[in-house]
Formats: sequence, C-alpha cells, structure tokens
Amino acid sequence: MQTPATKMTGSQIVIETLIEQGVTDVFGYPGGQVLFIYDALYQAGDRINHVLAAHEQGAAHAADGYSRVTGKVGVVIATSGPGATNLVTGIATAMLDSVPMVAITGNVPSSLIGKDSFQEINITGVTLPITKHNYFVTDVNDLADTIREAFQIAKSGRPGPVLIDIPKDVQVAECDFIPQGVVEAYPQPEAPDEAIDQAVEMINAAKKPYIYIGGGAAAVGMSQDIMALAEKIDACIGCSFMGLSAIPHDYERYLGMQGMHGQYASSMANKEADLIIGVGVRFSDRATGNTAKYGKGARIIQLDADLAEINKNIKVDVGLIGDIISSFSRILQRCQPQQHPEWQQQIAELKAEGQRISDEAERRATAPLTPRQIFEAINAVKDENTIIATDVGQHQMWTAQHVTFQKPRKFASSGGLGTMGYGLGAAIGAAIATGERTVLITGDGSFGMNLNELATAVSYNLPITIVLMNNGVLGMVRQWQTLFYGQRYSSTVLNRKTDFVKLAEAFGACAQRVDNPQDFRHAFETAMQHDGPYLIDTIIDMDEFVLPMLPPGGSIEDMITTKEQGAKK
Repeated sequence: MQTPATKMTGSQIVIETLIEQGVTDVFGYPGGQVLFIYDALYQAGDRINHVLAAHEQGAAHAADGYSRVTGKVGVVIATSGPGATNLVTGIATAMLDSVPMVAITGNVPSSLIGKDSFQEINITGVTLPITKHNYFVTDVNDLADTIREAFQIAKSGRPGPVLIDIPKDVQVAECDFIPQGVVEAYPQPEAPDEAIDQAVEMINAAKKPYIYIGGGAAAVGMSQDIMALAEKIDACIGCSFMGLSAIPHDYERYLGMQGMHGQYASSMANKEADLIIGVGVRFSDRATGNTAKYGKGARIIQLDADLAEINKNIKVDVGLIGDIISSFSRILQRCQPQQHPEWQQQIAELKAEGQRISDEAERRATAPLTPRQIFEAINAVKDENTIIATDVGQHQMWTAQHVTFQKPRKFASSGGLGTMGYGLGAAIGAAIATGERTVLITGDGSFGMNLNELATAVSYNLPITIVLMNNGVLGMVRQWQTLFYGQRYSSTVLNRKTDFVKLAEAFGACAQRVDNPQDFRHAFETAMQHDGPYLIDTIIDMDEFVLPMLPPGGSIEDMITTKEQGAKK
C-alpha cells in the first residue's frame, strides 16, 4: 500500500527527506536564506538533532568527522554567500579523502539570481571541481528526489561530497511529498575473471608479497579479509595515511604507515617487495616518493572503485576496477597458500632496524618532554574505543607513527588536502556521532586556525580531550626550512603571546600546561575522566623532527633517519 502524499513546503521536504534517509544529526549555521529550513528543523526537533557550530567551516569538518567514524553520510547546512563559501575548505577536504557528505545551502530567490543580490553567490559553480556532483534546484517538485539522489551519489563507488543549492522561493513553494525508503548505493561492476586470474597468477609466483591498503579499504571494512590473505600468502601489510586504524596495530604482519613519514620497516618492505597489492589506495606522491623509482623490481596489482585511479600515479600490471570487496574475496579464494621464510626473516630485520633508529633518536633527545613520551602515555591511558582526531603538521605525522589502534574508524585526519584547522571540528563530529571520548591531537599553528569551535565543544559539553603540542613554531614547515632551505626560518616562528590555558578557560573548558612526562600522564588521565572538554597545553622542543622522512622528489633510497643525515641533503 502506497504511503499517502502530504502537502509540504520545500523547507519541510528538505528535513523530512533527511529524516527519511536515516539522518539523525546535522551540523550548520543559520542565515537569511535558510531561515525557512531552520524553521522546519525547529519543528522537527524531536526527530533530528542540529548542532550549531561557531563557523561554517567548523560545521563542514564536523560533518566530515561524523562520517569518518560512522560510515554514514554527513550533513551540513549553510546560508548563501559567505555562509556557502565558508564550506568550501570542508567540502574540498571531504572530496580529497573520499568522505560521503551532503552540503545543503540556501540561495536568494530565483528572480534575483544573477543580479548581484545581497549574499548571492554561484556556489554550484564555485564547488564544481570539489564535489562528486552538485545541484541547483529550480522546482520544488524535484527537491525530494534530488536529495535522495545526492545521498545515493555521495555513498556510491568512491564516496564523496555532494552539494544542493536551494533558492528561497523553492524553500517556500509547496508540493506533495511521498516518503520513500533509504536509498542504496549504486551497484558496482565486477572485475572480469581474466583479470582476477591474472592477479592470482602473480600472487602465486611472488616471493616477497606486500599488501598496501588505503582509505578505500578502510572505509568498506575489509580488515578480516586483508589479514586472511596475508596469512594465506605469507605477506606483510602496510598502509597509506588514510589506511590507518584498518588493521590492529599489534597484528604481527602489520608494519604501519609507509611513505614520506612512514615507519622504516613498512617503507623498506614496500621497496624490497617483488609484488605490491594495492587495495583502495591511490599511490599518492607522499606515499610513493619519486614515482619514476617506485616499485622498480615489483609487479603491482591495484584494486579500486574509481577507474580514474588505475594507472594515474603509478603504472600497474593489473588493475581491478569496481567492487573491491568482491574482487579481493575472489582473489583470496583462488590463490594458493604460500610460505616465504626468507621474506619474513628480512621483514623481522627491517622491524628491528626501525626500532633501533627510533630508540636512538629518543636517546639523543634533550628536551624534557618528547613526542614519543606523549604518545606512550596516550596509548597507555586510552582504550580501544577512543577516537583520535588530528590537525595537520608534525603532530599529525607523530600520531600516524605512534598511536595504536585496535578497531577501524577510530581515526579522523585530513590526508589529501592537508587542512590545518580540520581537527577540532572533526573531533566535535566524532563525539556527537559516537558519544565516545575523542582525543584531538593538534599543534599551536593548526589549533589557531579554528579554535573558535571550542565554543561548540563547551556548549554541548562534549567528551573531547585536546592535546596541544605547543612548540611555538609551524613545526613541519620549519623542519623543511632546516633541512632544505638553509635554516632560513621565514614566517615560521610564531612569536605569539597566546596563553592557551587562559584561552580555553575563557571559552569555558578546563585546561592545564605541562612540560614533562609525569605531569603529562597525570593531566591526560585527568582529562580522559573529565566531564566535558579539557585542553592540555603541552610544551615541546621547536627543533623536534618527524623522522624518518623522504626528501621532496626523493625515493626510499634517500630516506632521512637522523637530523645530521638530513643536513647533508
């Protein structure tokens, strides 16, 4: 029996369709051209929750973080003009990291479009390069199906953001609304049997297989299958930055992140492998280094939902396009069990060498509090459900190197765009989504970008612990200036007088400053038990480096493992 139609305004249809699609939380900031939508939100407040951000960029990052930890489509709402353009960085962040999001913006009435009306902007034109698709709705009769299609596109194939721009007259116009079910993702094509057989043949012939997973594998929950293949073919597993948390950190075959700031063993094993199986990974420049030298001596299999990624950065021997879960499962079933004791011995030696390099760097550190000490305390105190969010910079790479994850979808960070200021919004989204304690690891440079979202975290009394790694500089840029620009520190020493403890307290959060391992451990334990946001201003050395590091344009052979070695580059 068909559900009867109900006459509604466009604004009511927006909210009813979101609820229909399973949306329980939206993020946003009201303004003149979305007041009708916000009025409809108010009337449906018992069925859908709105989180008021301090800024539209923060709202977009919150929707992004919400999506990363749940797998659901994140939703953000903003008004026209500056409200819409403030979403751009958040939309681009989601696009580069393949995060499903729907952004809904209001616009001036259709009769005023193109007349430079107050707060008019062609936001569909602005966001065309940074969305999977976008819509400008001209007829209220198309509105519900447009929203449904936007959700379907956002979560199909390679996920990503979709924008819907709705003029004010469409928001107030009326039409019949007929509820429907939650839309499913479009079906993905199956890789042909010939390609699967070719991949299996390569795996059976390999002596040193390396499984390289990325955000695509992490997003679809392939952890068990990946570990099963590693066991069957006696392979090791490495990941890109976006693949972090997909594999438990203590799984014996897991080597961690590889690439520019990856783990020594993972990067070196990738270099030494005779077969690289890339799963949902795009072989970005930060992961591969010099593409002309990457994978020399290895055959490469690439599984991806996006045809555009096959052979885009690295020439592969076999490209499997479409449903990566299905393709991987078929490979797992068909390949032969293998044992490679010499490869496993080589990997053990690489792991030992990586640990030696890390221990030596820690031994030579002279600062009262080192990043490794900070992360050792974080790992000891947090539990397997703790979500980690980061901003972008040295602290982000230290997090990637040192934080231990036991479960997938416990990590939110900007990989492709590298968005400073992403972290606090993402932490808010993650905390709203799960109710779990969320730890934001940030730096004084990144935190300054969007610290206004402290108001949001405090207003909603969210369980967020902020570890602010404060070195008084733009650490990653300063590291590059030290190694490659003759120590000419142009605009990277901040010289700011900001007291982050007083600042946090002014927003209504609790805070304290620490400068040694014992005080940090105690502060972190206190923060993790605190009811609401808690900031720890953590003083570290401005000349602490993230190592290992590949120099720009370099390859694994050029890996820098000590400051002294870097000075010679």
